[in-house]
Amino acid sequence: MSIKIKLFASLAESLQRREATLDYVDGMTVRSVWAEVSEGAPFPSGVMMAVNMAYCETDATLNDGDEVAYFPPVTGG
Repeated sequence: MSIKIKLFASLAESLQRREATLDYVDGMTVRSVWAEVSEGAPFPSGVMMAVNMAYCETDATLNDGDEVAYFPPVTGG
């Protein structure tokens, strides 16, 4: 019973890991997973999130076995 977390680019660098796994707890949301995996760091602005490869909002509730991904803002030109 777990949630898999993937972190990309600057988010992975700031948290010093690209992946993590948390025990699933009923009622988990994308925001609560961030709070746990980041050890209480504020949720960064402009971050995009996905659950099972579908973009979502921070209040999206999770199910056992879900994969949550966090992507920093992207710039380009």
